[in-house]
Amino acid sequence: MGDDVIARARACVGVRFRAQGRVPAYGLDCVGLIAFAGQLPLERVPARYAMRGGTAEAVAALVDAVGLVRTDVPGPGAVLLVEAGARQFHLVIRTADGFVHADAGIGRIVAVPGAVPWPVVASWQFGEV
Repeated sequence: MGDDVIARARACVGVRFRAQGRVPAYGLDCVGLIAFAGQLPLERVPARYAMRGGTAEAVAALVDAVGLVRTDVPGPGAVLLVEAGARQFHLVIRTADGFVHADAGIGRIVAVPGAVPWPVVASWQFGEV
């Protein structure tokens, strides 16, 4: 399943960033990218959430509730919860050579080579969702 997740995430590279975005044609945020790449039913994806100012535990609980499976060994296709700044959380998809994420600063979905530059707080693999 990891290869399929990565392929769908990479297919979104260049899609514009849009806060709370769920449909690539209109834009995606990090949650929307995860939902699209993992083919999650949109009714299971939170409609309102805060990635800034909350806690890692609160964000992790949202991901747990969607049905992803926690892992201590995140392989390609894994979803990583990272702390991109003080109380600023973000979700990325790990690839074999880097990661794909919704970059609000650039305003697009991007694929980035190399290691994730932020501390990884938690990780999940897609399972039967």
